[in-house]
Amino acid sequence: MPLKVGLIGLGEVAQLMHLPLLADDARFAIAAIADVSPSLMDHVAKRYGVPVRHGGAEALIADPNLDAVFILTPDHLHADLLEKAIRSGKHVFIEKPVCLTTAQLEPLLALPRREGQVVFVGYMRRFSRPFLELKKRLPALDIIRHVRVRDIIREAPFFVAQTRNVFKPSDIPAELIADGRARTLAMQRSVMGEDCPPDALRAYQVLTGLSSHSISAMRDLLGTPRGVRYAAQHKGETVIALFDYGHFTALYEAVIDDVSRFDAGIEVLTQTQHFKMNYDTPYIRNLPTRLEITTSTDTDTGTEVIGPVYEDPFRVELSAFYGSIAEGQPVKTSLEDSLEDLRLFAEIGRFFR
Repeated sequence: MPLKVGLIGLGEVAQLMHLPLLADDARFAIAAIADVSPSLMDHVAKRYGVPVRHGGAEALIADPNLDAVFILTPDHLHADLLEKAIRSGKHVFIEKPVCLTTAQLEPLLALPRREGQVVFVGYMRRFSRPFLELKKRLPALDIIRHVRVRDIIREAPFFVAQTRNVFKPSDIPAELIADGRARTLAMQRSVMGEDCPPDALRAYQVLTGLSSHSISAMRDLLGTPRGVRYAAQHKGETVIALFDYGHFTALYEAVIDDVSRFDAGIEVLTQTQHFKMNYDTPYIRNLPTRLEITTSTDTDTGTEVIGPVYEDPFRVELSAFYGSIAEGQPVKTSLEDSLEDLRLFAEIGRFFR
């Protein structure tokens, strides 16, 4: 029998990734949906043949027919919904960032869980096949000389407009949108300070959004750094951070601009090897990723290429979620793991004030 799942939040990421992937996977059945937009629920229910539409998130979480809940809502709603979902005893998939602050997440770690209950955070880049290969091939930390992690990108609308039709509802109340923005701002200010300038708040938003993929992947490869040596932001959408790993420094760069390319990746350098992998935009499914390993001796140089790999990291991630539920496989993108990201974001943010 397939796992019966309910989706809360049917916006862009749900329409582009989660809904089609779940619909294509016989191990899952989309059994229920909930969203603040009735027209969006109607569209998705008809498009994917979903039998049940709940009037609110709480009703979906309480639905006794569901095995798992997908929380795909705006970030400011995550903490409240996650608490209810954990208390329900259902398995939970929640998109990153799991919360916007450590103060929101820490109490959730102490919630009792049903035996075998899975809570899984969606850091899909960590499930890319070339990333897993890089992790397998990574040299010993004591011979690494430098690491560079980057997100030099144009944001999603440019790519989505040319590749997929996303249903954009017009029936979400303006006051609900305004309340969401106000709550998000309050959460950001609780970390960055009440007098924090708007560009620094935007930079923190970049950290919890775009940067969370890369910094989480960096930790997966290298472990948690000793600390942040330096960080800076410019106009909110350029972020630089230097992470202290003792005998080497990991450089993180994020730049959001209007050049139509997506240059995200990780590079690891030793004295004789250069490991380089790139991610393309996730908003166009099945774009290839690859890992290049260049090795030099005194007389020779050669490059090994792993890939290109066309399997979508979201699909690999979904298989990992299923494996944790059905086979008891460990959850590497756990709540405890996400807490390390939020602590680093707060440390980086202190340089912005």
